[in-house]
Formats: sequence, structure tokens, C-alpha cells
Amino acid sequence: MEKRVFGRTGHQSSIAIFGGAAFWDVTPGQSDAVLEQILAAGVNHIDVAPSYGGAEERIGPWLKEKRDYFFLGCKTMERTQPGSWLELHASLQRLQVESFDLYQIHAVTNQADLDDATRKGGVIETLVKARQEGLTRFVGITGHGMQTPRLFIEALNRFDFDTVLFPINFALYSRDDYRTAAEELISICKQRNVGMMAIKANAKGPWGKQPQTHSTWYQPYSEPEMIQKGIDFVLSQEVCGICTAGDITVLPMILNACQHYQPMSLSDQEILIRQGKELELFF
Repeated sequence: MEKRVFGRTGHQSSIAIFGGAAFWDVTPGQSDAVLEQILAAGVNHIDVAPSYGGAEERIGPWLKEKRDYFFLGCKTMERTQPGSWLELHASLQRLQVESFDLYQIHAVTNQADLDDATRKGGVIETLVKARQEGLTRFVGITGHGMQTPRLFIEALNRFDFDTVLFPINFALYSRDDYRTAAEELISICKQRNVGMMAIKANAKGPWGKQPQTHSTWYQPYSEPEMIQKGIDFVLSQEVCGICTAGDITVLPMILNACQHYQPMSLSDQEILIRQGKELELFF
């Protein structure tokens, strides 16, 4: 699988980053099989959070003997320094590791979230302290929602984050305001050597009244052809990689699409973007 330099971290990350949300509710046998699957596919980067159900407990015992191979990113939804400091240590314990490669403020979706996270006594102080004490090498911020790219431009003006994680897909790029802000954020990150991860590469739309057939909160693409197009589109943007979807049945197709990734021409990208105008957004 192709690898790309993850910004200033210098890590050669696989373009598929395993998203621990897939382990929200799985058995130990299922999780072990999936972890061996990502290892065989060439994935060397894991992104997990305590808000992902039992994911940390599932990954921890398996990761113990493979820690040096994986770049490990974890996150917190706590917004205060005391709360996030406790959660960081709880995650270290569940994952059975001494430190993270990356620790992130998770799910910053609006201005109030950003203000809470970066104020005096906020979670930003935990990130600074954790890096100073060697509990993480790098610090980042993640977000979901239509405001995220514009919000993260402001976040980078407030603090020199090492990485950002935000949504990209062709339906989102069909909305001019979102695309403009995302492209501006990507340009700023390139200038500052900030590592970029994309989420929602395989998101099709909301479930609406349809029966929910997958564990993702949004409806994912489940046909190999559309998964390949979606992955090729996102990886043709200047990001390090995509976090895989939170569903273990779709995961093999996403891994396969990443292994067979081919850069998408600008004309083919524009065709997909025009098609995206017809889709209902999941945010």
C-alpha cells in the first residue's frame, strides 16, 4: 500500500489509516481478525478514541507486541484540562502503551467548541503538557461538520497543531463554500507542514427512512466501484490518508480500494463533484 509523509511528524503513513470506530461493538475474535487483516494490507497507522465503545480494549492486547510498527493516534472529547488529563491516562492504560504518537482534541464542530478547547484551563493545556512530558510526540485537532475547514483555519491561527483531521468527499466538494474553505485549509497546512487526514471518504448520505444495514451513523457506499471512486477522489487531494469507515464489513473493500488507488484526473473529479450536487449531505 502507498505511504505518504504525515506532515511534520515525518512518519510514512499508509494511505489507509485504521479507524477504531469500526470496533464500537465487536467480539474479541472479530477484532483480532480485522487487526490481522489491516496488518496484512500494509496499514501502519491507527486512529482510536475512548468514545469508540470498546475499541481501546480490543486494540490494546493486540497492539502490545506491535507497538513499534504502528503510528498511534488517540483523541479526547473532554474540553477541560483536568478531565482530558484523566482521560489521556485512561486511554494509555486501556491501550497498554506508555505514550501516543499523536494526541488530538476530538470532534470540534463549532466556534463554542473551539473556544472551550483553547481557553485557559482547557484541553489545549493537556496537549501541551502531554507533549512536554513525553506522553505524546505530536498534537492535533479533529472535527466533523460543514464548519470544520473554516473553523480549523482559525484553530491553526490560535495554536500550532501538528495535524488536522476533517471530512472530504465529492459530495462535500459540490458545495462551493465547503470546497473553498477545504482547499484554503489544505493550502495553509501545506505551507506549515501540518499533517492532514480525511474522514467520510466513503459516506453516501443519511439513513433517512431506510433500514440501517451498517454500523456507521451515515449510509456508506457498499459497492466496490463507488468505493474505489470515492477513495480515488479523496486521495487525489493533498492529504496524507483516509481514516477507514466504522464498519468491519465495508472495511475490506476500503482496504482494497486503497491498495488499488490511482490518481483521479481533474476532469473526472469535476464529473463526480457535479454528481455530488444531487446527493443529500449527511451533516
